[in-house]
Amino acid sequence: MRFLLAVIALLGSTNSVTAFAPINHHHQPTQQINTALAAKGGKLSVRPIGIGSCAPSTVITNADMEAVHDTSDEWIRTRTGIEQRRVLVHEGTRKIIGTDGEETETPETLRTLGIEAAKNALEMAGKSPSDIDLVICATSSPDDLFGDAPSIASAIGIEAGKCVAFDLTAACSGFLFGIVTASQFLTNGASQNALVLGADALTRWVDWDDRNSCILFGDGAGAMVLTRSDENEGLTGSEDGFGILGYAMHSNGGGYKDLNCIYKGEPKKISTPGEGTVVEDGSYDSMGMNGRKVYSFATREVPTVLEEALEQAGISVDEVDHLLLHQANIRIMETVASRLGMPMEKVITNLYKYGNTSAASIPLALDEAVRSGRVKKGDVIACAGFGAGLSWGAAILKWG
Repeated sequence: MRFLLAVIALLGSTNSVTAFAPINHHHQPTQQINTALAAKGGKLSVRPIGIGSCAPSTVITNADMEAVHDTSDEWIRTRTGIEQRRVLVHEGTRKIIGTDGEETETPETLRTLGIEAAKNALEMAGKSPSDIDLVICATSSPDDLFGDAPSIASAIGIEAGKCVAFDLTAACSGFLFGIVTASQFLTNGASQNALVLGADALTRWVDWDDRNSCILFGDGAGAMVLTRSDENEGLTGSEDGFGILGYAMHSNGGGYKDLNCIYKGEPKKISTPGEGTVVEDGSYDSMGMNGRKVYSFATREVPTVLEEALEQAGISVDEVDHLLLHQANIRIMETVASRLGMPMEKVITNLYKYGNTSAASIPLALDEAVRSGRVKKGDVIACAGFGAGLSWGAAILKWG
């Protein structure tokens, strides 16, 4: 259902969607088929008008990790750019201030982080929950296996039956894929205002005994409000009506083995007639990652997909005010910026505070940049996400 809704949205507007796969004319079994998918397009009549985020209250610093592994703050910082990360803990709570001014404790889960991020985004956008008719939650680690988007929509006050809400799974590319998907619904007239969340808790799935991977990840949530532009703006050709200037998205399942979190069922015998039936108790293994291959993939594909999106937008690198990448590793950001010919001064990053928060990383960083005044209305932001799937994509945003 998640994939079907996204494809319907993409096919409903002026974009190109391409599939590449070997064709077996003789219907003989093939040993391996690597399928690559791509979608790209130009200006979309939507505007990003609100951003919000929320991170867990528990902080684990690099110094804290020194007590867990044979590592050091310097070793982690120089290789990743990370100084600390925020994590969801078992039965964790956070203090919130209610509308009556009273302070209360509430459970701290991925869902509650998403709720707070969504409320912050709506407040900045000047929109009420009743204005929202589409909610997409990009996540690979929901609290509810069946999806968190509907319950988040309900929790922020969206009336039942007044909007469609669904989860989208594209790992660290999820938020970028989510805003492009939502923009299709807005552009083709199916929706007026969309709330797109990126929320992940990958610290639940890392191997905490593996020094090389557990230092990388943190948890968090971010949200963006997108609104359909006034039709007249688009018809006059004014760029003021276009908040997405161009985009390109790719995936290639041939690389899934380099970054994954695989289903791991445990046998469970049930006493059906005869010898019984062995079914499975479901669970997942720890996340697996080939760091060298993922680094090579990111530094190779991200500059290319950004250039694709810029070409779709009809603008040059020099016209970009900010570069905002998925916050995975500072070395990846430095390499991508260098290959694009952009100075690091244009790169938006808060990786050092949060670590790799997967689908949450782009909205977490953008929220801080907007609220600090660094990103202003009319600024052009080149965004790129990349991660498991393998998946990667870019979008050129015009803020406000």
